[in-house]
Parts: sequence; C-alpha cells; structure tokens
Amino acid sequence: MPRKKETLTLSVPPGTKNKLDAIAARLGIKWGERPSPSGLVSAIADSSLYVGPYFSFSREEIEALQQAIRALIDSGQPTLAKSVITLLLNYAHLEAPLRQELIKTASHPLDGWRIQVDQYRDRQQPFRVLYANSQGKILEFTVRYAEVQFHEKRDYLQIWCDETEDNLDLPELKHNRCLRLDRIQGILEATGEWRGSFDSILVQLRFTNDMVAAYESKAEDIRNEILASDPQKGVSQQRIVTRKVVNPFWLIREVLRYGPDCQIISPPEIRDLLKSEIQTTLQHYL
Repeated sequence: MPRKKETLTLSVPPGTKNKLDAIAARLGIKWGERPSPSGLVSAIADSSLYVGPYFSFSREEIEALQQAIRALIDSGQPTLAKSVITLLLNYAHLEAPLRQELIKTASHPLDGWRIQVDQYRDRQQPFRVLYANSQGKILEFTVRYAEVQFHEKRDYLQIWCDETEDNLDLPELKHNRCLRLDRIQGILEATGEWRGSFDSILVQLRFTNDMVAAYESKAEDIRNEILASDPQKGVSQQRIVTRKVVNPFWLIREVLRYGPDCQIISPPEIRDLLKSEIQTTLQHYL
C-alpha cells in the first residue's frame, strides 16, 4: 500500500516558490528530475538539513581557519582543505571579499605538491617545476635542490634552479628562488645532478636596545654574541649576529619589523637593498 502523506498548504509571497526550487536544486533534493520544495521542507523537519543561524566566528578564528586551509593545501591534503572551505561557505557569516576568495580557492585544483617534492628530495632527484607567477605567467624551473620553508603563516618552496635570466637578485644568489606551493602547476622528473645545498651569503646584523635581550636565534645564525656596553666610549650593549642568508627578501622583511633596533652591518649590497626599500616606502608619505 502506498504510504500515507500529510498535506501542507503554504501561502508564500510571489517568487518564493522559485527560490525554494533553486535551493532544492542546489542541494540535490528532487522529485524525479525536478527540484522538490516538499522534499526540502521534509529535510528541514527531520533535521537532515541544517537551517539554523550562521556560526559567528571572530576575526582571529577566521584567520586560524584560513591558516589551516593553507597548511592543509601545502602539506598535500587538498580534500581536507576543501572540507574546511565548504564548512565556512555553508555555515559561517563571511564578508563578501573573503567568501569570494574561498570560492576561488575551492574552484581551482588543490593538488598536494608537497608530497611529490618530498619524494624527489628523499631520492635526491632533480625535477622540473611549472609555476604561475603573480602575473599568471607560466615559468619553468629545473630544480637541483629544494626545501620547504615556513615564512609568515605559510610554507614556501625554496629552490636552487638552473634558470637565472629574469632573477634580479644579487649575483651570488641568482640561482635561488622562493615559490608558493599553491602556484605550482606541475612537477616532472629531470636529469642531472642533485646539489645538496643553496647558494648563500653571510650577513651581519646589529641589535640594540630591547632587541638585545628579545632577539630569538634562528637556525641560520652561525654566530651570536652580546657585546658589553662601554659608558666611557658612549657605547651601549649590543648583540651581533652573523647569519647565512639564501633569500634577502625574507631577511629585509624581518629587519623592517624590528625598526631602529636592528641594523644590517654587512655586506653593503644588502644594506643598499634595505635602504632602497625604506626610501621607496617613505615616498608614499611625503
């Protein structure tokens, strides 16, 4: 015998049925090939469809979830990243720019390149990277050494590569490049030798005032000493750090955060890079 059904008559404003049809179609609730508003109401009634208020996330919680999404993508877990994105899109009240950014992220393939990079590194096997730069141009690099490094809330792929033509970095560091993992378009095996290290230069930093005690040593520091003050010569206590640097970009961003309490002592080329950065920024305020 056919199952008995209850009849519910609804009075709704003009256009509401079309909206209900659209929601049912988006959720895959259909009667045959047609969207089913009746099925939509039934799903709400038996709690298989959540229609409560949006979750209210603080700014800090949103930033934490965004960082979690980036970490999952970078670590080669795109399915979990999409699950977090879907949760936010379906249940969180988001400002339009963030919502559009998440939709854009979810609509692109989220291949986990980190896994392939680790495999090549373990085998000490050179590989080629197809990479989309910030302007969308596709570049190709032949990688002979690589490390995944954490900078400012996300992982990056630091590489030593053959290609140097368009690299405006210092001559000693032209083979070093830093790539965003989420802009990698493909990875292929390459022939040749694995280097085993990056090119690097030594940079000396001077920390003064509160940074003498507050500075936290980095793995790249090869010398770190505190010099006592000399009141007779008018010299205050200072910390001198010598660091091995493979990418001046991240060094300069770090030094700028320290403000006047950190100076680049040497080499002159890095001092000039920092000076140019400060002068360019200053022009915006004149």
